[in-house]
Amino acid sequence: MPEPARLVILVSGGGSNLQAILDACERGELPARVVAVISNRGSAFALERARRADVPAIHFPFAPFRHLPNARRVYDAALAELTAGFQPDLVVLAGWMRLLSMAFLERFPNRVVNLHPAQPGAFPGTHAIERAYEAFRRGEISETGVMVHLVPDKGVDDGPVLAWEPVPIYPDDSLADLEARVHQVEHRLLPATLRRLIVKA
Repeated sequence: MPEPARLVILVSGGGSNLQAILDACERGELPARVVAVISNRGSAFALERARRADVPAIHFPFAPFRHLPNARRVYDAALAELTAGFQPDLVVLAGWMRLLSMAFLERFPNRVVNLHPAQPGAFPGTHAIERAYEAFRRGEISETGVMVHLVPDKGVDDGPVLAWEPVPIYPDDSLADLEARVHQVEHRLLPATLRRLIVKA
């Protein structure tokens, strides 16, 4: 039996998608093992989720790098070095709220996977669910979506799409209703897509 794929998860917030990955691994649905969780925010609950699963939980803040020349590049290079130490087969951005430069991406070509709560080409960047909800209220769209994609060398949320699924928006939805529906899809689509990547490899 082949060894489980090694996953390093980068996350900035609560980590519900990290939990979905951990649960899929535990159930045997995802032939992988989370070998480290790294967050740029020390208060991220994702770190606590990692600790509860006996996974190394690392706070790697940007603040000590902020005043250095080329701070973003230096931080990303250091983050890449930290990540590489865990020998990941895939690096998964599960709510990582910083853009990664080539100083990071060139260390893991075609191995950095991102989750974005929108349809391909729509609402790149932050607050995608809120922006989709506002667009719906203006009558501009009737649905949003969730996509999983490889992180490109440049651009934001526009790398090669690995999977996506539409998410309907209903007239009586609150923003919280829509967020809950999007998260349900995320928690299913991300582990399933990772499984396809791993099995195909």
